[in-house]
Amino acid sequence: MADASDPLVVGVDFGTLSGRAVVVRVRDGAELGTGVHEYRHGVVDRELPATGRPLPPDWALQVPEDYLDVLRVAVPAALADAGVDPARVIGLGTDFTACTMVPVKADGTPLCDLPEYAGEPHAYVKLWRHHAAQPQANRINELARRRGEKWLPRYGGLISSEWEFAKGLQVLEEAPEIYAAMDRWVEAADWIVWRLTGRYVRNACTAGYKGIRQDGAYPSPDFLAGLNPGFAGFVADKLEHPIGSLGDRAGGLTAEAAAWTGLPENIAVAVGNVDAHVTAPAAGAVRPGQMVAIMGTSTCHVMSGDVLREVPGMCGVVDGGIVPGLWGYEAGQSGVGDIFGWYADHQVPPEYHERARERGIGVHELLTELAAAQRVGEHGLIALDWHSGNRSVLVDHELSGVIVGQTLATRAEDVYRALIEATAFGTKVIIESFNDAGVPVTELIVAGGLLRNPLLMQIYSDVLDMPLSAIGSSQGPALGSALHAAVAAGAHPDIRAAAEAMGSVRRAVYRPDRAAADAYRELFAEYLRLHDHFGRGGNDVLHRLSAIRRAAAEGAGE
Repeated sequence: MADASDPLVVGVDFGTLSGRAVVVRVRDGAELGTGVHEYRHGVVDRELPATGRPLPPDWALQVPEDYLDVLRVAVPAALADAGVDPARVIGLGTDFTACTMVPVKADGTPLCDLPEYAGEPHAYVKLWRHHAAQPQANRINELARRRGEKWLPRYGGLISSEWEFAKGLQVLEEAPEIYAAMDRWVEAADWIVWRLTGRYVRNACTAGYKGIRQDGAYPSPDFLAGLNPGFAGFVADKLEHPIGSLGDRAGGLTAEAAAWTGLPENIAVAVGNVDAHVTAPAAGAVRPGQMVAIMGTSTCHVMSGDVLREVPGMCGVVDGGIVPGLWGYEAGQSGVGDIFGWYADHQVPPEYHERARERGIGVHELLTELAAAQRVGEHGLIALDWHSGNRSVLVDHELSGVIVGQTLATRAEDVYRALIEATAFGTKVIIESFNDAGVPVTELIVAGGLLRNPLLMQIYSDVLDMPLSAIGSSQGPALGSALHAAVAAGAHPDIRAAAEAMGSVRRAVYRPDRAAADAYRELFAEYLRLHDHFGRGGNDVLHRLSAIRRAAAEGAGE
């Protein structure tokens, strides 16, 4: 029986569209209460909220005040839902999307909060899916290859436009006055901890995966000067800061933050972390070979290994990046749930929405039901899941979605199923890349909101031809942050012990159907042909279309 004096921790997960808080019992990981807050501004990708200034293609910004509202709303709501005495809470942990960057003054004030910069797009938070820095990323990759930079293979041979350096270089080159005004270029994961504790601590996870920090060093000033002379001091002037290890105490909760959250002042606040990486221990994935796929608007694939290997197109490998003593690997897909949402919102005919309303279900449920009645290959389609670019293994955000095989008989449910299959094929490419590189994936554990769709899970199991395990929590990242809070508070000695006591996983809840797996093997071969044709230089039409679209948008804005 639970003791009313059992210590508790709170985990807060800052996602793409909302923030979620969960109250967790330290002893066994029981989730006692949750709270959710939708960001008021959401993703800013069309115009600035302050001025209405239109944004170019591939931009994705956010407003930092939305993050503070999560602390003011979701955390108190979770405490109320749990019905517990807040005095029992001993620690707070947070996680964030990454790479999500905040340009700030020396005291942590975001530039967009200053009136003189409210109309400047580069003064706002650059969300992880801001892909407008692809030209800068291309130059970073080209120079690094030419110079033989030893850190490049640690990222699968390609640096992403989503990461710290490409986005920082874009600010310098497109808004030099903003670059000069910002004193620090800060991951949102660290900014929120700064606001909670009054102390800026740079976390080891984003520094390694998104900040090109390997073996204790960043790219050299000489390398940076080769990109742009004004960029030579980027690390020293804007980025470099003392590193906090995952699970360490970053500081105590300030009186201001205690008032926001309703939590006790000076409780332990854990060093910041990334949503995907905190989820691995929450799913009990602390041993080599256990890959966790956090499936939501995008999918991030993380796993630990006991060997260092170069995996083509991986998002990075970092010593202790997930679990101390093991190499932490990351890969991912930039669009998954986002693709299904876009399709349902903008492509599905009104009659489907009406049918769903008449039955009292959502349009996704209706499309899933109709798609589930099909045999593998019945729709005659193959899709490429690049509607938000490709994160792994091509690392190219100027790629775009493709659907092949449509006829006048093609219906909405056909395309919906093909898009689900495309994302499964994309995951298969990633897993095969790890296997081929000598980092075998022995188990796939799924977390995230898409777990709720059983057809999607079964298709993934069939396409991958392997069982799928599932995290036991519907709030995996928030639970993972709570685990790290427990370690930071000293309630568990390390993250492995916390995972053993507080983590949750259900093994092999989906198993492949043999006939479907065989049929998908043939379709995957076709997917690979299209993947390589459009993604590896067989036909550069997607890049040309991207350039034409950008030029047209720029012309319209003149």
